[in-house]
Amino acid sequence: MSSDQQSFVPPAEVFEVPVRLVGEGFRLEPLGPEHNEGDLAAWSGSIDHVRATPGFLGDWPPEEGMSPESNLADLVRHAADFAERRGFTYSVLDGERDGTGEVIGCLYIYPAREEPERVHVTSWVRGDRVAFDKTVYETVARWLAEVWPFDAESIDYAAR
Repeated sequence: MSSDQQSFVPPAEVFEVPVRLVGEGFRLEPLGPEHNEGDLAAWSGSIDHVRATPGFLGDWPPEEGMSPESNLADLVRHAADFAERRGFTYSVLDGERDGTGEVIGCLYIYPAREEPERVHVTSWVRGDRVAFDKTVYETVARWLAEVWPFDAESIDYAAR
């Protein structure tokens, strides 16, 4: 692990990475292979909406979509990043109770590529759940400020 990755969050004995957040009508849990079908359906059915979401620039999601196998590989990579504390990706699920709910979006917390001392945060919700976008944003922004070990001035999270 490189020094910038080591400094993204303090070591486990100092900071326990949250594995759950419950908001009004949704919850977050770490993205993993078990979300493959729901994740793929969520973003591939909302490509234009996700690309128009504040903070998303570039070529994701791919307009041509992905195979289930390619999406699974992406989820496995995100889960490995989470386990190794290099970055943190969460599924946004509807409902507040564990074991229920569809994938309605995603949240990414990573060091900024060009400035690893900064925190790059993006989130999206499905096009048919656009009403959750602001709620997710406001809840996550508060959570980042109250729970995570980041200086507020170092967080880049496009407002809604």
